[in-house]
Amino acid sequence: MSIMKKKSKWDSQLRKGLLDFIILLYLQKKDFYGYELIRELKRLTDIELSEGTIYPLLNRLKKEDLISSKWVEMETGVPRKYYRITEKGRNALKDMQISWEQIVIAIQKLVGTK
Repeated sequence: MSIMKKKSKWDSQLRKGLLDFIILLYLQKKDFYGYELIRELKRLTDIELSEGTIYPLLNRLKKEDLISSKWVEMETGVPRKYYRITEKGRNALKDMQISWEQIVIAIQKLVGTK
C-alpha cells in the first residue's frame, strides 16, 4: 500500500473514531437536524459524511441516551427531526474532553522529543 493510501486510511479512521465526540460538541451548542449537521461537519471540519453514515450514528447515540430527538413542523416543507444532547451526553462529553486533552498532551510530548 502506498504512503498516500495509508495516510488517507489513517485520516479516515481517526475521523470516524472522533465522530461521537465531534457530534456531541456540536449538539452542546445548539440543536441540529441531520442534514444540517452533515453540512456543518463539512464546513468546519472538512469531514465528508453521508446520510448513510450520520443517521445510524445518531440513532446509536440516541439508543445510548447521549442525545434525544424531536420532530419539528416547518412552515413549508416536511417536518425535521432535531437532535439535542442529553444530560448523560453532557457528562459523556466532559469525559471525552478529558481523554482528548490527555491524548493531545501525550502526543505533544512525543512530538517534542525528536
